[in-house]
Amino acid sequence: MSFGQGGPSWGPGDSGTPDWAALAEESAARSRRRKWLMIGGGAVATAAVAAIVATAVITTGGKSEPRTNASELPGPADLPSDPSVPQPSFSSVAPAPPPDPRDYIGDAGKDRAPVTVDAFFPGRKLTMGDRVYAKGATNRTTSCAATTQGALGPILTGNGCDQVIRATYSKDGVAVTVGLAVFGTEAEAKKAAQQATGGIASLEGAGVPTFCRGGSICRRTANSYGRYAYFTVGGFTSGKNVTKADKGVFAVGDDLTDFTFRQIHHRGEVQASAAAAAPTT
Repeated sequence: MSFGQGGPSWGPGDSGTPDWAALAEESAARSRRRKWLMIGGGAVATAAVAAIVATAVITTGGKSEPRTNASELPGPADLPSDPSVPQPSFSSVAPAPPPDPRDYIGDAGKDRAPVTVDAFFPGRKLTMGDRVYAKGATNRTTSCAATTQGALGPILTGNGCDQVIRATYSKDGVAVTVGLAVFGTEAEAKKAAQQATGGIASLEGAGVPTFCRGGSICRRTANSYGRYAYFTVGGFTSGKNVTKADKGVFAVGDDLTDFTFRQIHHRGEVQASAAAAAPTT
């Protein structure tokens, strides 16, 4: 059988039987060529990768081996410094502690703020939390004994009382007078409060009738802070006697005592802050 030009050749003599040995050898030769091409391509790729890595090492580090240890990185001490740039300096001297407010209310030599009614009992009313008290009459005098009842007058005078400021507050039929006695030193004020008997005299007026007079039983307190001793007397404006069950009277007296303490302390804070802000020479 003949297929014409370009047809398959079945070997010598065209017997019609394929030359299987020749075909097998040709197929094996083609396989060997493809295998060598694949191996050669891999070698080329490997060489290309190696060239890229070498280029990266050269361009980034300028050395044949890149840094692998973080400790080898330059630290702040390795960085160059410019001697012409001013360097920060730190003082080895610790700053002085802020002034203690009590230093300015414990002695007349430092307590230079004005001593007035408004300095301690400002405004027309007093608000403590949700409780509002109307401010009544006020009084300031250097005759300390005239503001007292019982034996408190001689005690104030004997300990060097300079003056007494009084203010009355009222709410719901209860009135309380607070008296602030001013001394030269903390020791004098403390001694007067500890020795206190009798009490401060109530101060009526400005809408508050006379109370805690004529033998009615009222609540009295005595305290001191710095060079100030402060006293309260509180009761009913109706003249009714106060008992331990009358919590309203106790509440008003406690609020005024707390308020007076805060005012004295605030006085010390203001003067201490002013001293701290003053320029040193």
